[in-house]
Amino acid sequence: MSKSTNLNVVGKPANVSVEDLAEPVTYPVEAFLSPDYARAEADKLWAKVWQMAGRVEEVPEIGNFITYDIGDESILVVRSSADTLKAYHNVCPHRGRRLVDTRAGENRACGKQRRFVCGFHGWTFDLEGKNTFVLDPQDWKGALNEHRTSLSVVKVDTWGGWIFINMDADCVSLREYLEPAAGVLDPFQFEQMRFKWRQWVIYDSNWKTALEAFMEPYHVAGTHPQLLKFGEFYAFSKAYGLHGVSGFDERDPALKMKSSSTITRAGKGGDARKSIYELQSEIYTTVNNASTTETLVNAARRLVDELPEETPPQAVMKHWFASAKADDAARGVDWPTISDEQLAEAGLAWNIFPNMAILQGITFALCYRARPYGNDPNKCIFESYAIERFPSGQEPKTEWVYAEPTAEKWGSVLAQDFSNMAAVQKGMKSRGFRGPQPNPHQERKVTNFHRNLAAYMGTGAPRLLK
Repeated sequence: MSKSTNLNVVGKPANVSVEDLAEPVTYPVEAFLSPDYARAEADKLWAKVWQMAGRVEEVPEIGNFITYDIGDESILVVRSSADTLKAYHNVCPHRGRRLVDTRAGENRACGKQRRFVCGFHGWTFDLEGKNTFVLDPQDWKGALNEHRTSLSVVKVDTWGGWIFINMDADCVSLREYLEPAAGVLDPFQFEQMRFKWRQWVIYDSNWKTALEAFMEPYHVAGTHPQLLKFGEFYAFSKAYGLHGVSGFDERDPALKMKSSSTITRAGKGGDARKSIYELQSEIYTTVNNASTTETLVNAARRLVDELPEETPPQAVMKHWFASAKADDAARGVDWPTISDEQLAEAGLAWNIFPNMAILQGITFALCYRARPYGNDPNKCIFESYAIERFPSGQEPKTEWVYAEPTAEKWGSVLAQDFSNMAAVQKGMKSRGFRGPQPNPHQERKVTNFHRNLAAYMGTGAPRLLK
């Protein structure tokens, strides 16, 4: 191989270089199936990476808090002032009781309070993490200094309206960690979006198995054949450091690659006025009212009335965008300024390492997150949510809703994806399975994910197929 000693971002040897990602590779299934590997992730991965813990809109006022659980760790994120977020390990320094409990059937705790009181012995902490009450402190004979009685601090920062935490005190900044993905995605101004809906489920697969179900469009023909009526789904996949992007491509290598998303292409058919609407309507209806917007669908519906049949596809697309933008402006929703070149580079969908997926549009995003369920390698907490721009004051009131993985609860497309996740988890245990063989062009984002995962874990790196 070309660069077998290539170093990746965490400074450990990677068996596959960035250049080698274009070649056929494989990697072991240990990362999906091994209980020992799942336990090791706690120290080698989750304790070292920036990970999304929530949205800024969940903690709008002083005293608002949320918890974020990952494996055996629980992180408490609180707004301590109008402009400041703080994060702490959700544990009392006295005897180790969690300060805030997550109720059964919920995926995190939330609320609003000015102090946190341990339910065991009443030790009390302010929003700055400082201890304000210890019962009978004299019994410790002066040993209880501020360090021993304060909450343990966790790094916290924000990007795009998301809250990120990192348990490593010596970590790089969030911005450095997110680049170059953050720079590509900044024009979408995700911080201006708000929750449209949010759902979660405990699912019978490893968190990586679940996440990879949404990392590439290569699965569309096999998993979502009904969508082939509306568009071509040949894809490309690219590595951006720790992160990766996929988008739609041309099968003919002689044609220039056209990176695009579901809202920057016309779909199938000779009449772009009809094909745009058919694709938008199908996506909106079957992906749980997400991956596009009602405004875009309605503007597409009018195209056959507003343009002559012979209008070229690019002209139809330009008219459709202008019409939808005007419709949104009339209801108080402004579009960000994003050039055609920026849209092309942004592609269809991103993996933000390790466990965050963003399928973005100009005024919306459909997002996924998967994380371990305890230390069981065969289960995960899977979450999906839609964010969108809304007129000021008209943002819907949402909560996290537990939803069984059915078409009724998630939409038919996501239900089809769910059908793969548990089946893949079971199939990888077969003695007849020789290991994953991802598509070198269309699933490179998956390979890059495993390349970086192996570097953190120090084992099981992808290797070239021979």
